[in-house]
Amino acid sequence: MGGFFGAIAKDRSVVLDVFFGTDYHSHLGTANAGMAFWDVESGFSRAIHNIKNAPFRTKFENDLNEFSGCSGIGCISDSDPQPLLVRSHLGFYAISTVGIINNAEELINAYFSGMDHQFMAMSSGKVSSTELVSALINKGRSFKEGILHAQALIKGSMSILILNDGGEIIVSRDALGRTPVHIGKNGDSYCVSFESFAYSKLGYDSHKELGPGEIVRLSADGCEQLSAPGEKMRICAFLWSYYGYPNSNYEGVNVELMRYRNGAILARDEIIAGRLPKVDYVAGVPDSGVPHAIGYANKSGKPFARPFVKYTPTWPRSFIPENQNVRIEVAKMKQLPVPELIEERKLLFVDDSIVRGTQLQETVEFLYESGAQEVHMRSACPPIMYACKFLNFSRGNRDMDLLARRTIQELEGDEGQKHIDEYSDGTTERGRCLTSAICEKLGFDSLGYQSLEGLIEAIGIDRDKLCTYCWTGKE
Repeated sequence: MGGFFGAIAKDRSVVLDVFFGTDYHSHLGTANAGMAFWDVESGFSRAIHNIKNAPFRTKFENDLNEFSGCSGIGCISDSDPQPLLVRSHLGFYAISTVGIINNAEELINAYFSGMDHQFMAMSSGKVSSTELVSALINKGRSFKEGILHAQALIKGSMSILILNDGGEIIVSRDALGRTPVHIGKNGDSYCVSFESFAYSKLGYDSHKELGPGEIVRLSADGCEQLSAPGEKMRICAFLWSYYGYPNSNYEGVNVELMRYRNGAILARDEIIAGRLPKVDYVAGVPDSGVPHAIGYANKSGKPFARPFVKYTPTWPRSFIPENQNVRIEVAKMKQLPVPELIEERKLLFVDDSIVRGTQLQETVEFLYESGAQEVHMRSACPPIMYACKFLNFSRGNRDMDLLARRTIQELEGDEGQKHIDEYSDGTTERGRCLTSAICEKLGFDSLGYQSLEGLIEAIGIDRDKLCTYCWTGKE
């Protein structure tokens, strides 16, 4: 997915603020990262690094002495290297984006196919989404007009962060607010951040959370709204289930507390339905499954335990070996069992989701090899039926990459794809059939999914304000 952070102050350097603030978004991406600063005397300075095989901090520590300025931006990206530096009639500026443009080729062909236009292309021939966004913005007579133009044309989701050559920061939340954007304030300093917790450790207090499509400008003199938010919002519900960091807040709802509630609701509904298995321990699949499991354990009355842990000092999340066989071995090496909590035990695990199922199947095999008597699995969200086309959290571009959709095809062929709604509902015959088939395929003793209603109840905001596309296919 990705995230960004920016800061501006009246008379002090913000280099360390941007460095640490951007680093606090490392859980949102593992491909590229960058920072750009504006100094009134020296102009722009920028660095971009690949972070696939090393954490953000280690890549940028040596750049800090080269940076200066009272304003700057940084980003973590799962796609394009950024921020980009752009010169146009709007001036010289740095730009970073978070999102997906589903109609990129259409926009390129419609707006930039003339002889006087060109784009820098990657080796695959693909054009950087951030460069395309900047080209659309440059169609406007001002940053506000250009951003509104871009947001109106883009199909998908796009939050935009700009640092101009006057040292001002301009930020726009995506048109339907699928991703969050927060503004923090520290005396006469301001910051902008995807994650709310990223600035609290830096001494900033929450100032405001941008609404869908809202545009604001941060300067040394304050925070100015350039364009009011729209009325319609579709914030990603999966942020609470998986992507969000525990102490983050979106629309006033804390991630960790939501996960406790979600696990408790899942256990409550299983107790009512008489499906609660007899187990020795309830555990979470590390890391984001753990708080869901705590909620489940507290509600069910079963003791919580950690039968296995992940070893991350030498294999951090950002380490992604190029070789597939090495990746598989690294995943196995990271899982360290606690034999005293596994051998001859009946275990129930709660995971944040079941997407493709590959890693989860390896986990259950590892648990049985470690001596578990039974392994029961619960998913903290419903079966994922549609590949995300707004944030790409599922890391796949095809619906058939998803375990649930592949299993439906195996069960009923093309006819089954006409009944996705039934398969998504665990109370229907097709829903029960899907759950049973996945349970058998992955080797669990039982499997259960949180219902969409239960997930929405745990989040606690209006259903119409949530994006649930990955479960329902409805925008």
